Amino acid sequence: MGIVLVSHSAELAAGLRELLLQVGARTLTVLAAGGTDEGGLGTSYDLVHAAVEKADAGAGVLVLPDLGSSVLTARAVLDDHPRPGVVIVDAPFVEGAIAAAAIAATGADLPTVVAAAEEARDVRKL
Repeated sequence: MGIVLVSHSAELAAGLRELLLQVGARTLTVLAAGGTDEGGLGTSYDLVHAAVEKADAGAGVLVLPDLGSSVLTARAVLDDHPRPGVVIVDAPFVEGAIAAAAIAATGADLPTVVAAAEEARDVRKL
């Protein structure tokens, strides 16, 4: 299973990737696709496309954008390069990624992992 973290910030995506690896997602392919090609804030079609291609080993890929144009960029990539088993998930960036990684690491299938990420929006912190 692959998880692609799409963020406006390379540092945010990389930091979340590191967090997922620390909490047990080492058996997964977790890739950060953050920032622009030049290293600034924004999103990069090419970085997202490359990450999706690399993450797709046939077991499914969950694409998790942070907000706004990262959603548009991820959608554009998947519209232009449709791949079976690759889905964009509407979930909170951090909580959704952690939930998805925790469930995916157990060997769950893609629909179960997507559901876990989406359900993370309903978990209260306080």
